[in-house]
Amino acid sequence: MTSYCPCYVLDAETISARIDELSEVLVDCVNRGASVGFILPFDFTKARAFWNNVELSVKKEERLVLAIENSEGTIVGTVQLLLQQPENQPHRADVAKLLIHSSARRQGLARQLMSVLETYAKQQQKTQLVLDTSTGSEAELFYHSYDWHKAGMIPDYALMPDGRLTGTTIFYKSL
Repeated sequence: MTSYCPCYVLDAETISARIDELSEVLVDCVNRGASVGFILPFDFTKARAFWNNVELSVKKEERLVLAIENSEGTIVGTVQLLLQQPENQPHRADVAKLLIHSSARRQGLARQLMSVLETYAKQQQKTQLVLDTSTGSEAELFYHSYDWHKAGMIPDYALMPDGRLTGTTIFYKSL
């Protein structure tokens, strides 16, 4: 079993410097069917454009990005906490794009990332987290097993990377 380093926050400069690693994780996930907002064909050009936008958002302090590396120091997982919310929801944050490279799955990295993300959310005075995920996906099963509460499901909400419609399940967690 490969060993992994602790999770850490990526600042904008680190996102820029490590954009290829981050893009590799995103491309791997999307090309293996993860419903995270992209349609096939999906390549490094699209992934880099996404991470460039994330970098700008981090600079504006709108979001927090966490990463985890393997023992060789390569990023193999990431998750985001969207901090900027409407004026009447300062206590809330959205969780987005929990991504684990296929080479590093089933080793507890998603739980590690989510645990650290919750710690950071509390430090930001966030008491309610929300997310949505593709209904019937492995991700949905993960959130069920990690003490998230299902708020409901919307059918035919988004497209899977291959173009098929999928429902979305909305989850929340009170901190």
